Amino acid sequence: MSSLYVFAIIFLSSFLITFVSVKIVLRVSLKQRIGQKILEDGPTWHKEKEGTPTMGGIAFPIAIFSAFFVFVVFLGGSEDVSITPIFCVILFALFNSLIGFLDDYLKIKNSRNKGLTAPAKFALQSIAAVAFLVLIQKAVGLSTVLKIPFVNFTLDIGILYYLFAYLLLCGFVNAVNLTDGLDGLAASSTLPVAILLSFVGLFVFEELSYTYLGGALFGLLVAFLLFNRHPAKIFMGDTGSLFLGGIVAGISLSLNNALLVILFGFVYLCEALSVIIQVAYFKITNGKRIFKMAPLHHHLEKCGWSERKIVTVFTLVNSFTCILALIGMII
Repeated sequence: MSSLYVFAIIFLSSFLITFVSVKIVLRVSLKQRIGQKILEDGPTWHKEKEGTPTMGGIAFPIAIFSAFFVFVVFLGGSEDVSITPIFCVILFALFNSLIGFLDDYLKIKNSRNKGLTAPAKFALQSIAAVAFLVLIQKAVGLSTVLKIPFVNFTLDIGILYYLFAYLLLCGFVNAVNLTDGLDGLAASSTLPVAILLSFVGLFVFEELSYTYLGGALFGLLVAFLLFNRHPAKIFMGDTGSLFLGGIVAGISLSLNNALLVILFGFVYLCEALSVIIQVAYFKITNGKRIFKMAPLHHHLEKCGWSERKIVTVFTLVNSFTCILALIGMII
């Protein structure tokens, strides 16, 4: 069976399952009057979004698992496709999605925009990261060598690699979560990553499992954006953003090229760094700020950028850096 044919079926399966699942979540949320609470210290103009249904990200793991179920059961799988490392990535993303679900549930239950405490959330994410490292080590045999993109230079950091990998996993999962602050921003910024995965599987590693994961991810994101683009009818919540973060962070390690996440996750990195810089500068200077508001997308809003402009620019930037990541894998 043609790989493009399989890709199309997986894309359509993921798209349709996400579309139907989000429809159901949206209907239940409206009926039960379950909606997003907006932080008091957030942008004042976001108050109009309060009450918008959330937890649409429930559809993400359902779509991914269903798409691969279609591949394995109905399409018969393929001896040429190794799904073990990809399955490890999906499990890592699922675990993070469950953490996000618990966080979202507590926010809704308590009628406030605070769910899990930061220590509890970090502890659960740490468990997920360590478990993933054990699984992916058995699946692909992690190399402790860091490959520097675009230059013929490698650095073996030995056992420190596992600490680096742990920090990368936790860091980028939360970085994607920080990016989920505007209508369609996290989903649109992740679209180029899905396309990158598809190309990587076909033309770089000749490992179709990455291509099929890219197809499933692309399908669910396109479907979700039908509801999440500005003005959003539903938010993905931490359930969805932590799932996407798990995919993005997990893929970089499964490819044994961890530093590439700096490129294909460039937008998320900038968002996270803006928060780190803001907090550090605030503490050092006793109350002064570099950005008008963090994360970066809120700073740009304060500078007069519209939500649509920010989403468009961020998506284009991540598209460009994904192309650089692809080139970095080829040369």
